[in-house]
Amino acid sequence: MKGGRATALRLVRWLGAAWGWLRAVSGDDAYERYLAHHVREHAGRPLLGRRAFYRESQQRKWSGVSRCC
Repeated sequence: MKGGRATALRLVRWLGAAWGWLRAVSGDDAYERYLAHHVREHAGRPLLGRRAFYRESQQRKWSGVSRCC
């Protein structure tokens, strides 16, 4: 029984790590990374709310020239 519990724990840890990686590569954790950066680097300034953060992010992404040449 002990070996099964250890295996299940390893599986849960692996799934957690895989989920974290997937969120990182897809950008789903962008707001959490923004919060960590903001607290570390800009402690005196007010935070953007989640909605304002994503609105600003989309505006930055889609405004301006978006072509290769």
